[in-house]
Amino acid sequence: MTNQTLPPVLRFAPSPNGYLHLGHAYSALLNKRFARELGGRLLLRIEDIDITRCRPDYETALREDLAWLGLEWEEPVRRQSEHFDDYAKALDRLQALGLLYRSYASRKDIAAASGQDWPRDPDGAPLYPREALQAIDNPAVHAEDEPFSLRLDMGKALALSPPLSWQELQPDLTCIEVLPAEPARWGDVILGRKEFPASYHLAVVHDDALQGVSHVARGRDTFQATAIHRLLQQLLGLPQPLYHHHALILGEEGAKLSKSLASKSLRALRAEGMTPADVRKLVGM
Repeated sequence: MTNQTLPPVLRFAPSPNGYLHLGHAYSALLNKRFARELGGRLLLRIEDIDITRCRPDYETALREDLAWLGLEWEEPVRRQSEHFDDYAKALDRLQALGLLYRSYASRKDIAAASGQDWPRDPDGAPLYPREALQAIDNPAVHAEDEPFSLRLDMGKALALSPPLSWQELQPDLTCIEVLPAEPARWGDVILGRKEFPASYHLAVVHDDALQGVSHVARGRDTFQATAIHRLLQQLLGLPQPLYHHHALILGEEGAKLSKSLASKSLRALRAEGMTPADVRKLVGM
């Protein structure tokens, strides 16, 4: 449960792997509004664990965009790439519980072992076929410096956890709905890699707890992933925040706005003469 004796803490946590678009603007402004209505604080966190795609110039740009929208945040800002040791310690705790194993299989290996009718996770990827890949995943046939992923043994993890749920806030913040969490739907998820010891799931759970985040307001596209986060909170003994998964801002053809799809950025809209008030009106804030 969240400790409500302290002022509420919310966060906006973008990844600097591209320019912010209207979807980011909506999420940032919504977090700002919730923080104001709750009498709480709003933090900015830079989620740059993917050091191959995240760039300093994108971070500079997103700070400029957020300031242009009228957001303020506390300094120093937590930058995940500076705290890999923290995530490695969290992995060590899970390893000590016997919950992690090395996975060496490539996407091609997984596709070949799973087949067309194999069960898939909520994102549409095949569940990891561990039994079929035992020979590939045998550490004895790999060099110590060979790249690998660290996967969560979902069966063992669930055996250590009671049935899980999370508390979902409605948009007016007044009604809480208790929703069942079903982490088994994700199978043996990746929690770390040899190159950088953190997945999104591990880093976000760790940092929300470390920073005292009491309310997580994020896009509906992360709704199903909350089940994994609740499991990790349970396994690591971390507090459970309240959640609100907001609607997504969609493009003209009904697709989710995305950096990878080159959705028009806030910088481009600003260059065309759009004002912060225009943006707020466009996203309904």
